[in-house]
Amino acid sequence: MDTRSSTNIEPPPSSVKTSFLKTCFNGINALSGIGLLSIPYALAQGGWLSLIVFLTIAVICFYTGLLLQRCMDSSSLVHTYPDIGAHAFGRKGRFIVAAIMYVELYLVAIDFLILEGDNLHKLFPAVSFRLGTLHIGGQQAFVLAATLAVLPTTWFRNLNLLAYVAAGGALASVILIGAVLWVGVLDGVGFHERGRLVHWAGLPSTMSLYSFCFSGHAVFPMLYTGMKDRKRLPMITLNLPSSSVAAKVAIYSTLVNPLTKYALMLAPVAEATESALGVSNSAVLGALVRTGLVVGTTVVAQAVPFFADVVGLTGALFGCTTTMLLPCLCYLRVRSKIGGVIKTGLETAACLAILAVGAVIVGFGTYSSVKQIHQRLR
Repeated sequence: MDTRSSTNIEPPPSSVKTSFLKTCFNGINALSGIGLLSIPYALAQGGWLSLIVFLTIAVICFYTGLLLQRCMDSSSLVHTYPDIGAHAFGRKGRFIVAAIMYVELYLVAIDFLILEGDNLHKLFPAVSFRLGTLHIGGQQAFVLAATLAVLPTTWFRNLNLLAYVAAGGALASVILIGAVLWVGVLDGVGFHERGRLVHWAGLPSTMSLYSFCFSGHAVFPMLYTGMKDRKRLPMITLNLPSSSVAAKVAIYSTLVNPLTKYALMLAPVAEATESALGVSNSAVLGALVRTGLVVGTTVVAQAVPFFADVVGLTGALFGCTTTMLLPCLCYLRVRSKIGGVIKTGLETAACLAILAVGAVIVGFGTYSSVKQIHQRLR
């Protein structure tokens, strides 16, 4: 039975295929930037030994990325992440995977707006805007400005166009890393051994933030399916873990990064929404749907402007689920249903171990993030 026909929440893949180079730009843009920006805070929360957790999560996400690729290659009907859920668990699997994936991507888009508002407000604390009789200042003003900046990029309907925006994001990430190294090595700031070796109370938040660094799995199937030649790109999960000119370059690269990634994160959500509403073939109605989604992220970003806590919740509850739990569960199920796949006890043990680690991060990380958000809103 074709499980793809059981629900209409996921659109068919775009007929416009992307080249290997453009797919690389989209992939790097999906993975680099925001995770890198959250690592210093995560280290401060968990201590230097938390880098062991970082490397462990990196290895796990590398492996689960390969599991997703195996699931996609096991059937010609599998093109998206919800398709993987349907292939493994039928209609319910599709719905659960789609719901988790779209909520995660929507929260990531919200995180981008919060980050942009925070950074711009710190750079220009006295700036405010006036809309008629309405005076808007502080972080809220910059969140609205960021919304207007990213809105046109969300109207692009294929990955070929998004690749040009993604190229800017990839370049901004490279410049950011180079600028930070320049400040540390050549500007006299240096790299000093500070902070605690381990901070047990902060580890739940640290694990959540590290999980967010590698939460690109929800976008990978879309990028993989959209390639002209899928054999050229193995599904590998990577992340690019003052008053001087270099410091200013680093700051402005930080500002550019979220703006170039927003549309890519929102694209799967927008396509699914358009498909569900039956407006996939209308550019005008599609633009209206995407505008509505953007407005929704802006409202939430204004209501809960706590970047680290929202990122932690996204990484723990949704990011960890899409990068650790779902790939292992779907792969074990698909492997048991089809032939031609080598079954080993070591592979099963690895999946079960990842499921255990993921469950711990989801439980403790989600509790810690929700608790901190609740305390801030009181």
